[in-house]
Formats: sequence, C-alpha cells, structure tokens
Amino acid sequence: MSQFIPENFSIQKPEDVETLFQLLLDRPIHSVVDFDQFLMDVSDLESFLSEDMAWRYINMTCDTQNEEHENAYLQFVQEIQPKLAPFEDKLNNKIIDCPFKSEKESDQAYFIYFRSLQSAIDLFREENIPLQAELNTLAQEYSAIQGAMTIQWDEETITMQKASNLLMETDRELREKAWKLMNERRQLDSQKLEDLFDKMVAKRHQVAVNAGFANFRDYMFASLGRFDYTTEDCKKFHQSVEEHVVPLLKAIQNRRIELMNIDSLKPWDTAVDPLNREPLKPFNNGVDLLDKGIDALNELDPFFSQCLTTMKEKSLLDLDSRLGKAPGGYNYPLAKTNMPFIFMNATGNLRDVETLVHEAGHAIHSFQMAPLKLNAFKNTPSEVAELASMSMELLSMDAWSHYLENPELLNRAKCEQLEGILGTLPWIATVDAFQHWIYENPNHTQDQRKAQWIIEQSRFSSGLVDYSNYPDARSYSWHKQLHIFEVPFYYIEYGFAQLGAIGVWKNFNENKIEALEKYKSFMKLGYTKPIHEIYEEAGVKFEFSSAYIKELMDFVHNQWAQYN
Repeated sequence: MSQFIPENFSIQKPEDVETLFQLLLDRPIHSVVDFDQFLMDVSDLESFLSEDMAWRYINMTCDTQNEEHENAYLQFVQEIQPKLAPFEDKLNNKIIDCPFKSEKESDQAYFIYFRSLQSAIDLFREENIPLQAELNTLAQEYSAIQGAMTIQWDEETITMQKASNLLMETDRELREKAWKLMNERRQLDSQKLEDLFDKMVAKRHQVAVNAGFANFRDYMFASLGRFDYTTEDCKKFHQSVEEHVVPLLKAIQNRRIELMNIDSLKPWDTAVDPLNREPLKPFNNGVDLLDKGIDALNELDPFFSQCLTTMKEKSLLDLDSRLGKAPGGYNYPLAKTNMPFIFMNATGNLRDVETLVHEAGHAIHSFQMAPLKLNAFKNTPSEVAELASMSMELLSMDAWSHYLENPELLNRAKCEQLEGILGTLPWIATVDAFQHWIYENPNHTQDQRKAQWIIEQSRFSSGLVDYSNYPDARSYSWHKQLHIFEVPFYYIEYGFAQLGAIGVWKNFNENKIEALEKYKSFMKLGYTKPIHEIYEEAGVKFEFSSAYIKELMDFVHNQWAQYN
C-alpha cells in the first residue's frame, strides 16, 4: 500500500498540504510503472484529505454547540479547501495529459476514473472557489439552526427527533399538542431558512453561470457525474411514481381513515398505528439498538455482523439522540483507514432500526470496497451507494425478530416499513421535481417558491392529509429536508436505489443464497463499472419505466397484504 503521506502528518494550515501537492506536480513520470505509483500517491493524498475532513464534520455534527469543533470544520471549508482547489485542478490536468494514460484506459475502472477527472477539469473555475466556500458555510448554518430546534415537554427540553416519537402515541390529543409545539418551533425559523435559501440559490446559480451552464440543475448533473442518465429520466421517474405509487399510498391512507374511524387525517394522524396499538419499542437505547442489530445481521450473514462488531470495538458509532447534536443520520467512510463511521439520532422507535440497518449497508459497502486499488474506485455514485443501504433495510426484515420476538409485532413492523417505502417514493419525487423547478427558475420569489412546493406536493401526495388550519406547515415542510439545503440534487438517487432494493429483495424472496451472493458481489465493484452494469451484478435493472415500476409496486403491495 502506498504511503505517500508522512507518518503523524496533520493539517494545521493550507501550506501544510500544499507542499505535498507540489511534490506530486513536480514529479516526472517516465513510464507506466511511474504513472501507476503516481496514481497511488494521489490516491493516498486524496484519502488523507477526505478523512481529515470527515473527522472535522463528524465532530461538529456530534456536538454542534462545541465551538472548537465548529471552528475546525469551518477552517477546512473556508481556508484549506479553497486554497487546495487550484492544486487539485492542476493535478487532474497532469493525470489527464499524461502520455501513459491511454495505456490504462482499456481497463474500465480507469476509464471511469479518468472520465470523472475530465469532468472536474471542465467544471473548474477559480472564481467559484470562494462561492463554494461560502455555500459550505451556509450549509453549516442550516445544520446549526436545525440542531438547535427543541420543544418543552413535561418540563423537559427535548430534540425534534425525540419529539417526533410523540406522534406515534395513541392519545390523539397528546399527538395534536406535540405536533403543534413542533410546528410552532419550526415556524420560528421559517423566515430565517427562507432567507438563507435565497442566498444559496443565488450563489449556486452564479457557480453554474461561471462554469458555462444555463442553470445550476445542469451544472449539478455534470458535477455529480450523472453520465448514465438524464434529466428526462428523472422526469420519467416522477411520472411513473405519480402513476403507480401515489394510488397505493392513497389506498393505504384511506384504509387508515377507516380503521381510525375519523373524518379526515390530520398531520398528527399519519405516524400512529391505525388500530391504536402502542408504538413499537424495539430497543431501549443506543447500546441495545446496536447489539440487537449485530445479532440480526449475523442471522442474515455473519460477515455483515462482523463489520458492525469491528466498528463497535473501534468506537466508530454515535447512535443516541441528544441536545446539540445535528439532526439526521449518515455513514461517513474514513478513506485513509478504510473504516466507516455511523452517526444517527436514535430515540427508541422502529425508524431507528431502519436507519441503523440502512447505515450498516453503507458501512458494509465500505468494508467490501477496502481492497480496491485507488480511492477513486471507492467513490461510488449515490445511485450505487444507496442500493447497498436500501437493500439492507429489506433484506434484514425477517431478522428484525431480534428486536421484536412476537410474530405479530414483527409483521406489523414489516407493514410499517413497506408503507414507509410507499410514502417515501412520492416524497422523493416531490423534492426532486421541486429542485428542478427552483434552479430552472433561479430568480423566483419566496412566494413563488412556496406556491410551487404546494403544486408539487399536490401532484405526489394522497391529498388526504388536512392542513387547512396550518397552511404554513405544509408550505414550509421542505425545510426539514436537509438535502435541499446541504447537498442539492442528491436525493433522487434514493428513489432509483429504492427500486433496485425492491428488486434485490424480490430476488431474495425467490432464492436467498443467490440474492445475497449477488448483493455482496456488486458491493465489491465500487465504481469500476457503469451504473447499469453494477445493478446487473446485483441482479436488478437500472430502469425507471412505467412498466418496471408497476411490476415492483405490485410485488410490494402483495407483500404488504400478506403481513396485514
């Protein structure tokens, strides 16, 4: 393994790492062997920088109120990253211009790698460096605003994540009270978030224009390396979801209204069990969540549980929700040490089990890719990364008996999981269609944006949830979606991957051993093949047609009916 980075090296200031870039830029390359070593050393540098950034981000999100952690993260995005960007561009050019590159391009993995570098070169503009640093700072501001949101409940200050558990309680008055408190708290920051987003849209549009694009949407398709599908494919996905998923969602919510014996669904009625059963409580705390998760994954495949056990031994998980912790959950690959880190906000509900196995899927993917030669080969596009995580949610369901020993409770959990999929796919389509509109119309006003969100929501929702007395709650519901603020256009990948995951699970129901082998096999590929070939290795199709989505939704609906 290449060890270009000196032992005990650390970054205190940009100059510390600029020297390493310059060493690579000045190095002569006289042969293919030299070129191979050069690429290994570039990979070593990239891995080091990635992991340094990872720990700054992890530390900051684990404690958003710690100024030292915040300052370390901001130093990287405001001072270090901007100064390194020109060096990275020169390094990319050196690789692309190397006469020995052509001897590597017959290898599909290197072809994909070089293609990504060429795209980065085409997109690079010096004038965008400060804009991107400012956008990173604004994204951190969003995270801090969300992390600071709490409500008072029974003389206790609780996070919004913990408060959301109250929406599963059987007492309807209690749920209504909790929802209203959460809504009132969110509305306190709604204008602040609207103004923040205005700044983001303006800066993102300028980044796109500087790079020669008509709008930020088209810029991001290039930036995200979407070589294997187009904006029209996204719109085809939107249409297929509208045709084949929304009707199933509407049927399930109509059934909910009947079972609850109510006239209409209120916003506080969508998460509670429709038969008024107590919320599922599959674990007691983060330790219990993890231990049961390890047992569940061991039942599915011992290798999966070994990955989580290793992470537990190395303290590479932060699972419990607490004050001052950023919202959400993620798996962050630690590129230098070839280990992942799992972050989440567990509060004791079934959604937390889903989140753990989802992030475990990402983590296992990281372990599977560890032997790959270059860091670039491990930088999978999100459509591939999310296939690993979303498949694990479905593959692990039978093993959730380690959380819920009673078969009736387990079936109930499976129903909730599948209903969640039927609710999530329309939400993904809503968020993605909304973002297309935002950046196709960058000069829109806040009122126009609000109106467009309602249009998109109406298109992809059941229309059965009554927000008539709380219009702002509906108008600003997109504020909760961190991707819109922090990682624009990174969201439809979840939809594509969800379809693939359903396909993997369908295969698992037909032949468990074969499906698991294909699942593990595709993860080993990293990003060494085009997306559609990686999906084929997993035994599924990368397709968004009406007919294919109907086939998958029919399967999901039939499985859901069996669990009821």
